[in-house]
Amino acid sequence: MSTPTVDVHAHVLLPEVEALVAGLPGHGEAKALDARRNGPAALAVNGPMVRERVPRLTDPTVRLAAMDAQGVDVQLVSPSPSHYHYWADEETARKVYLLANESTAAHCRAAPDRLRGLGLVPLQHPDLAVHALDHALEQGLAGVEISSHAPGRELSDPAYEDLWARAEETGALLFLHPFGCTLDERLDRWYLSNTVGQPVENAVAVSHLIFSGVLDRYPGLKVIAAHGGGYLPTHIGRSDHAWSARSDAGAGCAHLPSSYLKRLYFDSLVHDPHVLRELVRAAGADRVLLGSDFPFDMGTEDPVGALRAARLPRTDFDAVRGGNAAALLSLE
Repeated sequence: MSTPTVDVHAHVLLPEVEALVAGLPGHGEAKALDARRNGPAALAVNGPMVRERVPRLTDPTVRLAAMDAQGVDVQLVSPSPSHYHYWADEETARKVYLLANESTAAHCRAAPDRLRGLGLVPLQHPDLAVHALDHALEQGLAGVEISSHAPGRELSDPAYEDLWARAEETGALLFLHPFGCTLDERLDRWYLSNTVGQPVENAVAVSHLIFSGVLDRYPGLKVIAAHGGGYLPTHIGRSDHAWSARSDAGAGCAHLPSSYLKRLYFDSLVHDPHVLRELVRAAGADRVLLGSDFPFDMGTEDPVGALRAARLPRTDFDAVRGGNAAALLSLE
């Protein structure tokens, strides 16, 4: 039997989560911050774009038809990052992750042979993170989706050690997908909030995992960085130089930063075949997974075609197309 084609970067919209948080203290401020970061021109485009895609984001039948058209056999479905709600207090955060995990699992149960899911953990409340991860796994989800940081906390924060330990112990997947960039209004025109902001946040978050020694302490962690890991994999030489040349840069991790790329996973969504080839070279063909950002406009409608354009050797092409993800997800 041939290897299935597996898309690890696909989203589900959960209206019930938004209904839960609507009107709560802090929600309005969070929406205002998001609006400020994106700017009015981006918001004017985002609304109609999302509305047009609601059926693909919510209806499993429509999703499966779109997957068939793309030649995708299996999707790893994660909640839209707009559902993180890291502003929420503990009680609300618990309700959000319970509902998000259960709703995503229900969506995937419509086609369990073709849809696998990821839940959410409230990074703003590290004490809840392990409980949220366990709950996601109890729902039959493969792991959880996390952002690049929470307010006042980077992924290198010692408060997350229990989460990394539990994820390593259980084999859970951690899908690192930013939402919002702290460069704020500097990126509020021309959709720089996404085109520059997302790769910056990916690079910062992965650098925190590397330089703080998280990947030394938990070598079995299964982290998938969205958007090809952002700017980091193609600019990792600068990190290696700093690690070698400066005592402060080299103090937290045991090995050259570039070596940790081979301990992480990256999706293929870089929108440039030359960058994708470099990502495969830097991380290894066994560490890159097909990703489309289904069904948003910053994704690709033809993830297999985008992969084919990189002109990888056949064995590497098949590994990225689905072999690596099939092994991660223990697909038959």
